[in-house]
Amino acid sequence: MDERRLWLVNNTSSGSNDDAALAALEKCCGEHGFRIAHRTVFPAQELPAPAMLDAAGIDTVVVFAGDGTVNSLIAALTGWGGAVLVLPGGTMNLLYHRLHGEQALEEVVAAVATGKANRRRPGVIRSRHGDAYAGVLAGPGTSWGRVREAMREYAVVELAAETVKAIQETLTGEMIACVEPKLGRPEGYPLVNLTPHDRGIEVEGYLSTTPGEYLEQAWALLKRNFREGPHDILGVANEVRLVSTQGNAFGLLIDGEQAECGAEEVFRLASCEVDLLATG
Repeated sequence: MDERRLWLVNNTSSGSNDDAALAALEKCCGEHGFRIAHRTVFPAQELPAPAMLDAAGIDTVVVFAGDGTVNSLIAALTGWGGAVLVLPGGTMNLLYHRLHGEQALEEVVAAVATGKANRRRPGVIRSRHGDAYAGVLAGPGTSWGRVREAMREYAVVELAAETVKAIQETLTGEMIACVEPKLGRPEGYPLVNLTPHDRGIEVEGYLSTTPGEYLEQAWALLKRNFREGPHDILGVANEVRLVSTQGNAFGLLIDGEQAECGAEEVFRLASCEVDLLATG
């Protein structure tokens, strides 16, 4: 049987992208009839464009990286006729779990090889900053994104400084309210999380009202999993308008990457513009 040729995109600074993991991935692909014919190391190299993939005769791109790199790749492939296979090469791998559930990487590759994967264009969160495939975080609590970056780079001095700054910003920064539709507390939350689903955007508010809850949230954020912190599910909507209750610009993370925004932002449910392979 002829090998199926793949184009691999990975990011060496992502959570699971060491040499051993990449070698194991290539071995797994080979065992299931795939061959990595081309590779892009992002961001050191430019992402492949649709014309480049078509010229190389590639119909499947494998991305083994975190949600931020996955976001950049899908955006670069808008309108392409091939498909993207998302594998867990990052820290959270939220889109991977959305597409494949709790399956291991090897199970997913095997499912694709045996024709058990489906092409999907899942719901995404669209805004003037681009699309979010894993989720959007809004509020001063997003300053913890800088803490996670320092952890990833093992920058001890920067980690200490950013942790202190993040605590100050979370306690004294902007509060974010969901005003259209009106969901949750009118006075807002220090952190609002938006998660895309095929039928709507789920809105969650994170609020620490006691020292114990605050420490719980801080620990969850430092472990890079804020979702373990205290929060309320506020509702589901196809369009969401978030505003700063103080009327100032607030922080924004789109699939884990920081973006500049104003005092209010609108987020709408849309369809992904590239086919993604799903096995879950």
